[in-house]
Amino acid sequence: MEFEESGIGEECGVFGCVAAGEWPTQLEVAQVLTLGLVALQHRGQESAGIVTSNGASPPTYTTHKGMGLVNTAFPPEALLKLRYGNLGICHTRYSTTGISELQNCQPFVVDTLHGKIAVAHNGELVNAHALRKKVMRHGVGLSTGSDSELITQLLAFTPPTEELDSPDWVARIKNLMTETPTSYSLLVMFKDVVYAVRDPYGNRPLCIGRLVPISKLHTTGAGEEDTEGWVVSSESCSFQSIGAKYYREVLPGEIVQISKHGVKSLSVVPRPEGDLPAFCIFEYVYFARPDSIFEGQMVYTVRQRCGRQLAIEAPTDVDVVSTVPESATPAALGYAQQSGLPYIEVLCKNRYVGRTFIQPNTRLRQLGVAKKFGALTDNFAGKRVVLIDDSIVRGNTISPIIKLLKEAGATEVHIRVASPPIKFPCYMGINIPTKEELIANKPEFQDIAGYIGADSVKYLTVEGLVSAVQEGIASLQEKDKISSCNKSSRRVGHCTACLTGKYPVELEW
Repeated sequence: MEFEESGIGEECGVFGCVAAGEWPTQLEVAQVLTLGLVALQHRGQESAGIVTSNGASPPTYTTHKGMGLVNTAFPPEALLKLRYGNLGICHTRYSTTGISELQNCQPFVVDTLHGKIAVAHNGELVNAHALRKKVMRHGVGLSTGSDSELITQLLAFTPPTEELDSPDWVARIKNLMTETPTSYSLLVMFKDVVYAVRDPYGNRPLCIGRLVPISKLHTTGAGEEDTEGWVVSSESCSFQSIGAKYYREVLPGEIVQISKHGVKSLSVVPRPEGDLPAFCIFEYVYFARPDSIFEGQMVYTVRQRCGRQLAIEAPTDVDVVSTVPESATPAALGYAQQSGLPYIEVLCKNRYVGRTFIQPNTRLRQLGVAKKFGALTDNFAGKRVVLIDDSIVRGNTISPIIKLLKEAGATEVHIRVASPPIKFPCYMGINIPTKEELIANKPEFQDIAGYIGADSVKYLTVEGLVSAVQEGIASLQEKDKISSCNKSSRRVGHCTACLTGKYPVELEW
């Protein structure tokens, strides 16, 4: 919950759709793109953009971009002008690089020697400064401060091995991967195909879904002949709302071509020898929607396991378990199950108090958190409560909640955090406050319970978090070995740099 209040957020979400079969399609591609983007709204609320193409040669690209939420950025008249697309990509943004204005809104469209390309990007390049200088030395001007424009210009470069009349997109994308190791998940649209790309470390998520008739959405009988289109998304949570079945993840370093004929893996670019994948572990902790699937496991289930592990590592003598609504609810349920304690709700959230809330006068300021939460007093008066949260970033959000609960009748309020303390900034697509702003780096952290007014505070360890995340992956790999007689396993690794300061690659500034 405190991630939201502290301004910690994902950089963005990407989504793409390609209609299957004959073109012009009967599939409403623009509607599919918009609905897919709405499902990714939690990944960015600053701006949104869609680019559709008729897939002809040369293609006609139609673009619409707007500031704010998806429903605000795409009024009905905007969707009308996008309706003739047979394929398209889109993007919702939360900026970590580049200021918040329409010119930084993606997807970016540029002319290349072989025609227009459109690019949507999730992530942040670790060597962006050096790359920016390199691009400018080639005489290319950059009109925004966004890493995504930089990627688009790098893809426009012609590789030495490319024939003059035939673009080699695998070579161009591989060239990009050589220039920058991480962090990016990309959608690149050219003519009648979309290329889906993940960096070799797999730091940001990307997965593929298959659009099928609604009558076959919840059955096992939908064959390839029933495919109405293909979609690709930062998270699988977007698939259900558009009538798509989860197909598979894009692997770290993989370049996938998606066309009206289907999905084809073109290449997998390896990491330096010995390096593990570095999927962002905070996708599991907070950023992703709980119904999304990563590495074969549902995020909700992983968060429950984090709660169970937290109960093992940091038990407490209390009467009831609860949570700050609502991102930490799965962890609280896991904690309650493991500890054998009842789970109850202690806070009622006012969902209509956002950042546009009227500037409070002195009296309302003194009421503080009461404008956002109501205390469900009957559930906990006279009881000892352990409150599970997903984070304590600055410490200024949880403190008034503890005060509210104690004033409403809780005899004790203990805090258990279902992730380790955040101590370091992220340079790979997550907007985290400066090192000095983080409570874990302040003197107050030595007595954080006293600082926030709790009876005790304990965090999940880094080892406990990694164990909870990887337990499900190991179980799936074991089942796969037994069912397929495959003795090899995909290597597993996660980025914990914001917790440990150990970044998966050397940072260049």
